[in-house]
Amino acid sequence: VLPAAILIATIGAIAAYNFSLLGRLCAITGATSYKTAWEKSVGESTAWIPGASVCFKTLLAVLAYSMVLGDTFSALFKTIGYTVSREVALVGLTLTVLLPLCLLKDLSSLAPFSLAGIAGMLYTAVAMGIRYFDKSYAGVDSKFAMDVAESLRPAIGTKGASAVFSSSAFILICTLSTAYMAHFNAAKFYLELKDNTIARWNTVVATSFSVSILFFIGIAAMGFATFGASSNGFILNNYSTKDSLMGFSRVAVAFALVFTYPLAFVGCRDGILEMLKVPKEERTDAKVNNLTYMILAVVTAAALKITDLSLIMAFGGATLGNALIYVYPALMFRSAVKNMGDDATKAQKLEVYLAMAFAAMGIGMGCIGTKMALGL
Repeated sequence: VLPAAILIATIGAIAAYNFSLLGRLCAITGATSYKTAWEKSVGESTAWIPGASVCFKTLLAVLAYSMVLGDTFSALFKTIGYTVSREVALVGLTLTVLLPLCLLKDLSSLAPFSLAGIAGMLYTAVAMGIRYFDKSYAGVDSKFAMDVAESLRPAIGTKGASAVFSSSAFILICTLSTAYMAHFNAAKFYLELKDNTIARWNTVVATSFSVSILFFIGIAAMGFATFGASSNGFILNNYSTKDSLMGFSRVAVAFALVFTYPLAFVGCRDGILEMLKVPKEERTDAKVNNLTYMILAVVTAAALKITDLSLIMAFGGATLGNALIYVYPALMFRSAVKNMGDDATKAQKLEVYLAMAFAAMGIGMGCIGTKMALGL
């Protein structure tokens, strides 16, 4: 667990650096979005590259949300004594809840639910800790272990710290690229920050990512320490549907995902409209609604067929996640410093080497991670 925690913290720190770098790019170039930062530094002719990457990354995020919600609601129905397949649960939820939410034109009313969702995630972390320390899933005769499928029962190995040096560790690294992914919104956060000096920006980024790192370490440590090699891509699947403590966790996660789903969905939908070069004045309600129906239909159909969440998380992180977090910011920063000419400071010129080193690392992790995720 300790080597994995160090890995989570290291990847988180590098992701935080690049998130900060994107804000500083906005200060240097006057950019207002990820795409415009590329336009003002690298050039307009290739701005479709980060634009398409953001679009497809958010599409994968929406797909992951749908997969988790299908599993979660199916398990919740089992908790109250009803057998409902994940397929039926997902289709029903999509038609009755997700579609109306995604058709909303103003998402500001969902803001309070985001705070409640964070509280739910914290509850889940605490609940996982309780179940680890009370040993409810330890041993074949434990309280709940026999209630889950054999493939989900605890399987604690003996490799110890050496396991972090195996090629499988790249699956974790690429999954983390998805977990820390918020970089396409960095420009928005920087511009909306009150008194957005670079010093204040760096403080906000450092604080936010530090909290995220600690949270991810806690969840990963408790989940893996409890179930070992049997840990599912969606860890709550490992817990018994008869476990009321974890049942509330499923409710909390479902609540959080349902009300954050539209935020990711709108990012995906707007990205597609940008790729299609549809002017904002031509984005009528009818056009937006029809696109909403099509995206939800495609995502739901894919979520019904794909059941391995770790595949989506790892593949998305290895490809688009690594590009958006490590590679594109470095390329933009290098071009921005070059465009500054003699106005660029010596520190900025030296920093280019650091950013490009992280970009090379991202490319290397992405190539290996993609191979591992696809089982090649």
